[in-house]
Amino acid sequence: MKLLFKQRFFSWLDSYDIYDEAGRPVYTVKGQLSWGHCLKIFDAQGRPLGSIQERILTFLPKFEMYLGDDYIGCISKEFSLFRPRYHIECNGWQVDGDWLEWDYQITDRTGRPVATVSKELFNWTDTYVIDVADPRDALCALMLVLAIDAEKCSRD
Repeated sequence: MKLLFKQRFFSWLDSYDIYDEAGRPVYTVKGQLSWGHCLKIFDAQGRPLGSIQERILTFLPKFEMYLGDDYIGCISKEFSLFRPRYHIECNGWQVDGDWLEWDYQITDRTGRPVATVSKELFNWTDTYVIDVADPRDALCALMLVLAIDAEKCSRD
């Protein structure tokens, strides 16, 4: 299953539209005014599905992930010099990215690919393609991509 992750061009807060391979909207992500990043995820009909909330006052960025109101894990940036490194406390997943932080792979604890993420160049806004092996993992994979993109935006 492929998802196209597009940031909205005119938006005061972080807002994204996520489309399937046929160009149909699957998810909408809306940023909320808060201390740190707070992103709410909605399905195509506008029903809330989950959220990403940045923890503030941490040494390195850390984002908590929620399905509905249930905490499912977090992703935190690890100290590294050349390649981005993240620690994920969700599903036993790991992230391995390139040094430009545009392309990365999410794998499970056995090394099996869960999702591949690649940034499309030459777009006005951040645009990623998320190729998810199992459609049931799409929402969690999207949450990780949102957290990594929010961390990069905070740093830049």
